[in-house]
Amino acid sequence: MRFRFSHSIILIPVVFLSFFFIYPLASILVRSLEGNTDFVFVPFRTLFVDSYYLGRIWFTIWQATISTIMSVVVALPIAYFFARCDFPGKTFLKALCTLPFVMPTIVVAMGFLSLFGAQGLINTLLMKIFELDKPPIMLSNTLAIIIIAHVFYNYAVVVRIVSSFWSSLDSQLEDTAKILGGSRIQVLCRVTLPLISPALISSSALAFAFSFTSLGVVLVLGGPQFATLEVSIYELTTKLFRLPLAAALSVVQLGFTYLVLFVYTRYQKMASMQLGLQSRGERLHSYGRPIRGIFIVAMVVYIFCLLSPLGALIFRFFAETREYLPFLFIGLFSDQAGSYFYLSPIIVIWNSVKFALCTVIISTIVGVIIAYRLSGSQGSISGIFDSLFMMPLGMSAVTLGYGYLISFNRDPFDLRGSWIILVIAHSIVAYPFVVRSVLPVINSMDKSLKDAAKLLGASQSRIFLSVELPIILPAILVGATFAFAVSMGEFGSSLMLLRPENATIPIAIFKFLGLPGEVNVGRALAMSGLLMIIVSLSFMAIEKFRYKGSGGF
Repeated sequence: MRFRFSHSIILIPVVFLSFFFIYPLASILVRSLEGNTDFVFVPFRTLFVDSYYLGRIWFTIWQATISTIMSVVVALPIAYFFARCDFPGKTFLKALCTLPFVMPTIVVAMGFLSLFGAQGLINTLLMKIFELDKPPIMLSNTLAIIIIAHVFYNYAVVVRIVSSFWSSLDSQLEDTAKILGGSRIQVLCRVTLPLISPALISSSALAFAFSFTSLGVVLVLGGPQFATLEVSIYELTTKLFRLPLAAALSVVQLGFTYLVLFVYTRYQKMASMQLGLQSRGERLHSYGRPIRGIFIVAMVVYIFCLLSPLGALIFRFFAETREYLPFLFIGLFSDQAGSYFYLSPIIVIWNSVKFALCTVIISTIVGVIIAYRLSGSQGSISGIFDSLFMMPLGMSAVTLGYGYLISFNRDPFDLRGSWIILVIAHSIVAYPFVVRSVLPVINSMDKSLKDAAKLLGASQSRIFLSVELPIILPAILVGATFAFAVSMGEFGSSLMLLRPENATIPIAIFKFLGLPGEVNVGRALAMSGLLMIIVSLSFMAIEKFRYKGSGGF
């Protein structure tokens, strides 16, 4: 019974991923080899002799590297704060601090425009104070705002992974080093950093993958001179129709992504090992009240400064729409002028919710089965399969959408105009979050519980329903909530695959930003605020469901 349960059921995700992930990627590879003569791969030869595309590859690598380094520098103090300090409201503050992790990139871009744009909060304030005629800070369409936005979006990845691991370390190791005469700097460099290095490396790899495949931030905040591989693939596919060249770029990007995710899965497995078993209260340092109070206040101010783009987005929304705010919200649920691309706004909102709910069902089933299969794997082969299953986590959504366009374009599997293909794309992107949420809990389960149930005569299915499922259910809910939030904010694949009648909230925001007039800006802000509320509530639910802080995120 156990053999059939643990091995035959894996066919569900294997068939799903083979058809909707491997096959589209294989189609991209085949398309990239079109025009091959005398064993010279024409699209790849074009890539590596054209200085423009070589520049795009190099720019994508080094901007992702800088973004990752900055994300780690920004996140480490917060990770220490949550790992070693206890205070009222800590859970809420951690949820608030890590909110950018599941915030859609299009909303993040809107927040930065509201804060740093020519008409943003900072420039408006400085112009009033110093009576200036022009905005003193011009960050729009610069490399600086792209990197700052990547740091804002990815520092939460480092905070979540590192703080969870750091809090499980035995603080007596650090205390012993101090007793032996080590200074704080020496203890940090020789004891603490080596101990947290697995979590630090795995979170850095993930932050690099997200910066490497960023689309929404670069499209909205950057100019054409800052095009990354992701943006180049999008433009070659949708504007220039140079499909073989886009496929070749996608293959190059997939190669980089796999290497990065292999590093992530290897060190994430090391980071999930608990080095100490003491209770949380014993793991926390105790400080004197004055120092502890100053430190907590300083960190709270620091966190709110990091979250200022979202605050600026909220402020700008109410400031610019206060005169017609009731009519704007009423307009979200009516269609008197057919303004939302000839769709009722309520249909746009319902499209996002409908796609997200379908994504939750598919990604949860696929993710839980994969998590169970990976929990029984050992050795180096386990790392290879783990990184393969995790590839969608850092894979380009544009690449995935492009693969679908060239794979499912003929009967009887012509899905180009169907919303089903969008749900499948969202599920491919979302199921790794379910895996990383459930897998650590499965690995940490006490095997004696299942052994005792087996001795009492319980079948494998009964053991799963009565023993294992109650333990992993909170982690499943966390993964499902992540999947919902990811689908609600998914931008890249939606931009590639959606038809106007299936428009979602992120697409509506992007389209409104491209239209002139204050009314359209107000509509984009209203949709951004609505999406931010939905994702925020989802993230609060994640912190509520989380089992003892476990999980890969």
